[in-house]
Amino acid sequence: MISEHAIIHPSAKLGKDVVVGPGTIIGADVEIGEGTWIGPHVVIQGPTVIGKHNKIFQFASVGDEPQDVTYQGEPTRLEIGDYNIIREFCMISRGTVKGGGLTRLGDHNFLMAYSHIGHDCMIGNQIIMVNYSALSGHVIVNDYAIIGAYAAVHQFCQVGAYAFIARATYVTKDVLPYVMIAGHTTSACGINTVGLRRRGFSSSAIDHLRRAYKVIFFFFLTVQQALTELDLMKQDCPEMIPMIEALAQSTRGIVR
Repeated sequence: MISEHAIIHPSAKLGKDVVVGPGTIIGADVEIGEGTWIGPHVVIQGPTVIGKHNKIFQFASVGDEPQDVTYQGEPTRLEIGDYNIIREFCMISRGTVKGGGLTRLGDHNFLMAYSHIGHDCMIGNQIIMVNYSALSGHVIVNDYAIIGAYAAVHQFCQVGAYAFIARATYVTKDVLPYVMIAGHTTSACGINTVGLRRRGFSSSAIDHLRRAYKVIFFFFLTVQQALTELDLMKQDCPEMIPMIEALAQSTRGIVR
């Protein structure tokens, strides 16, 4: 059902069984997949593609111009996958030309009220952003990460898969996969064991990841020395490979 009080641009394409609430504005060059529910007073601007069976709640701003002083009105894009929940007052910006022109949100993500995703962010699948959490531009968040309330991630940082960022934490460096970080000064505080158990990781894999954590954070090794040690350990724990790759590829340094 599409409310008669919604404003929808003639070029917008809405799939089967899309619901649009009263007062919602859907701009030019917007595509919305079947079964997506859009509440009242949502603003969606294009170019934006939204997949199937998403829920977007009232007063969310989706696909508007990026908050970047160099933006000059170029037709950059936002892509949103399937089965996402985007709660009240969330903001998701399109990309910038200098950042590749694309912001992307994957599938099955849960963005709680007032979450912010900046321009050119690349967000994976099944991520939870708790109320008031914020990502600056060009941030990469990998699958199953959890970002706590009021947490903020600096531009160009990467958050690894299954990582956990505690409430009100300010992240200025990369967060390795599986690791929990917390505090105003931001420090690592162990492996996200609860999250890993919820996702079906075995006790053996978690024990190996704990050992890898100690190598990185407790042995006072250089990054290269730690990588050498981890390379010897990965045969017994393939789950360690994303952590090794993230450590090797980090350009900003990691949260310790």
